[in-house]
Amino acid sequence: MVVTLETRLLDATKACCERFGFAKLSIDDVAAEASVSRATVYRLYPGGKDVLLDALRVRELEEFFDVLRAEVAGADTLDELLVRTVVTATRELRADHHLAVMLAAEPGEALTQLTTAGVPRIIHYATTFLVPFAEPYLSREQSTAVVDVLSRLTISYFLAPSDVVDLGDPESARHFLAPLIATLTEGAVR
Repeated sequence: MVVTLETRLLDATKACCERFGFAKLSIDDVAAEASVSRATVYRLYPGGKDVLLDALRVRELEEFFDVLRAEVAGADTLDELLVRTVVTATRELRADHHLAVMLAAEPGEALTQLTTAGVPRIIHYATTFLVPFAEPYLSREQSTAVVDVLSRLTISYFLAPSDVVDLGDPESARHFLAPLIATLTEGAVR
């Protein structure tokens, strides 16, 4: 398998973030980690560090949603689709080594990327990805609202785990989500 220059640079960025943190990350570190020149990094990412970090975030979201796609494919009901989505998302967030390292090393920046700065992007990706799966059961407007609420809920429970609800456990998630799904989908048009 041929690894592209972009992949090498993003992999290097991820490794350097884990080693140095967001604040101390430098283009020189990324270039050295990827065994390329500084000019090569700037040629591919002319905006420098911020553009490189943004590209890494986009790649991480795309990979996350690829895993989700595989897990929700074949769900036979809306309830099953939504439970699989929340359970898979929770498990993936918990298993994300890079995210764990960043939350431990630089909690402020990592939390910002999962909340204030990152939520609009996360909601956009979640909506783009999940609404088509939900549309056989709900209108586009209802699907968008359900995806928005469940995305925010999943992030919230990941960041502040509950002693009562485990969204990574299918039965716990199903029991917890049932009344919420019923309320959110009340009067479904399809």
